[in-house]
Amino acid sequence: MTVHQSKPFESLSIDKARRDAAHFINGEFTQGTTGKSWTNYCPMDNSVIGQVPEGGRAEIDAAVKAAREALDGPWGQMSVVERTNLLAEVADEINRRFNDFLEAECLDTGKPMSMASHIDIPRGAANFKMFTDVAKTVATECFTTPTPDGTGALNYGLRRPRGVIAVISPWNLPLLLMTWKVGPALALGNTVVVKPSEETPLTATLLGEVMQKVGVPKGVYNVVHGFGPDSAGAFLTEHKGVNGITFTGETRTGEAIMRAAAGGIRPVSMELGGKNPALVFADCDMEKAIEGTMRSVFANCGQVCLGTERVYVERPIFDEFVKRLKAGAENLKLGRPDDPTTNLGPLISQEHKQKVLSYYKKAVDEGANVITGGGVPDMGDMNDGAWVEPTIWTGLADDAACVQQEIFGPCCHIRPFDTEEEAIKLANSTDYGLAAAVWTENSSRAHRVASKMDVGICWVNSWFLRDLRTAFGGAKASGIGREGGVHSLEFYTEITNICLKL
Repeated sequence: MTVHQSKPFESLSIDKARRDAAHFINGEFTQGTTGKSWTNYCPMDNSVIGQVPEGGRAEIDAAVKAAREALDGPWGQMSVVERTNLLAEVADEINRRFNDFLEAECLDTGKPMSMASHIDIPRGAANFKMFTDVAKTVATECFTTPTPDGTGALNYGLRRPRGVIAVISPWNLPLLLMTWKVGPALALGNTVVVKPSEETPLTATLLGEVMQKVGVPKGVYNVVHGFGPDSAGAFLTEHKGVNGITFTGETRTGEAIMRAAAGGIRPVSMELGGKNPALVFADCDMEKAIEGTMRSVFANCGQVCLGTERVYVERPIFDEFVKRLKAGAENLKLGRPDDPTTNLGPLISQEHKQKVLSYYKKAVDEGANVITGGGVPDMGDMNDGAWVEPTIWTGLADDAACVQQEIFGPCCHIRPFDTEEEAIKLANSTDYGLAAAVWTENSSRAHRVASKMDVGICWVNSWFLRDLRTAFGGAKASGIGREGGVHSLEFYTEITNICLKL
């Protein structure tokens, strides 16, 4: 593990920018009426970024009212072509202000700019572009059926916007995962009220400026900042003016949202927690498997819902795999987001740092063999940041907390297996079912094992390779529903069958 501290890029202000967030309601920025706010800290060094207003019932009421009026007014009256052309301009404006979004995202998260500039910001724009194509091209069913009198009937499906959508987005990929929901919601004619994570308020606020600039009607896109219980999050999910709720985050919060959604029988779409496995067979390409597992374990400091925390390796290559993954982890470069050589940033917050460190301690208490890491690195003048060491364990029991519970940090447990059947059983042995990765050069085994994974997505010889048209979501405790491409239609639209007797 290498620690780097270099000067920031001259064109960016990652170390001296101050950004105060604001609600964006009915096309206008406001500090709201509660008089409450909190301080937003940069996880890189715990320095103050700015203040964030906390929304209450009044702000949620105003945002939902604005969203409904836009739905019933100018937004609802636009043709699909007019609406999608406007959203294509949103994507273009995000790309035009690329550096502004990049700075904001890296200030909030501390993640390396090298990552955010290749994934977070481009995908934030692409989510609008892709779903405009879906909205313009998707067809519904249409067929005739016989009737007793022989005349027949014509049946066709009519898709309409679901209505006002509550979007509750997480802090690990703030712009990407927020626009993953806002993009299809707006392209399909809905309006939205966004409650971003309290840890990462900036890019959701900045998107309001984009909406203003390109002329998206007032009330189509609204942002209210706040927390969960007894704050904006709870008030939004309980609001009877909301027609659907989409959420990405931890399973416990998803359960609370489902309880709130039961009032009024509102549908939910949820991508929740994971404890994702990687299965590494002896016939794998070792270079590919190490490179892919390095990414799946340590990318974004392990704060990726699809990331790998359990690695199962066939016994003949177990020792070599552990040795090489250890070397890779110790070669990661921790440092400032604006240092182009940095490839591992901090965790999102001091609170999350303490959670991850508690698991580091618990692993040792449960009998883990610490292959590397397990503590806090010396980051010099950034020691006040939320830094932890990339960590690898072996030797834990299959029912150990660090093998069964989601940690969401830069760590994994590696365990040997002897047979394909054993590997499959181990992979499926948690309550979660979000993603898996299988590493093998045997195509028959690849298809056979992948088909037996109890997950929403299984990669073979890759990780995080995403075609945005494919179905995305989790099984078991990892979520409800699927989004992506035409699959998003099932949540963001209501379909009415119209039957016309001929």
